Amino acid sequence: MRSIFLPKSLLAAALGGAVVLVGFGAQNATADQTSVSTVATTSDDDAETRFLEMADLISQICAPDVSSSVDAVASASVADTTAAEPTPDSTLPVLVDPVALTVAEECAAQRHQLRISRAFSGIDTATYAEMRDKLTSLKYPAARIHRMPDFSGEPVARLDLRVGAEHLALEVTDINNGVMVEAFGAPEGVSVTEVRLERQVDPPTS
Repeated sequence: MRSIFLPKSLLAAALGGAVVLVGFGAQNATADQTSVSTVATTSDDDAETRFLEMADLISQICAPDVSSSVDAVASASVADTTAAEPTPDSTLPVLVDPVALTVAEECAAQRHQLRISRAFSGIDTATYAEMRDKLTSLKYPAARIHRMPDFSGEPVARLDLRVGAEHLALEVTDINNGVMVEAFGAPEGVSVTEVRLERQVDPPTS
């Protein structure tokens, strides 16, 4: 077996080149990680921008007259104060009651409910991941989608649709070949997952 011997000058040059290549590879790896992080942040920002554009369009359509707006805001403020009071002497997580929606928020809720119900019609979302992916495809950012405990073995998600001082939120529950969408008001400064909702009936099976 033949051995190849390099002069010291060539050997030093070769080793130096290896060091340069290793350093170049490390720089590339760092650049790749930075690029991935930047892409993820940009994607989240784009999703939020698309949602805000949609929410703004719906709010313009649902803009109420001045008198009804004043009355609705006043009633919502009273509900905020009542709902924010913690349950005394309780070791369980503090849940709050939903607040009243304004006339404009009720209108917006109906439009969101309709578009979500139509999009899920004829679809059985067996897992939360499937439900979340479908909701993100409808321009609801992943950061606004929150997982809730399953109901009768079916996935449940809550959507935080609040913009500014608004209270609108939705709970989406998978049912057979569709979803049940319930609107509710989430108090300011409270996660939509901390709002107490009472289910009236079991979801339909057909």
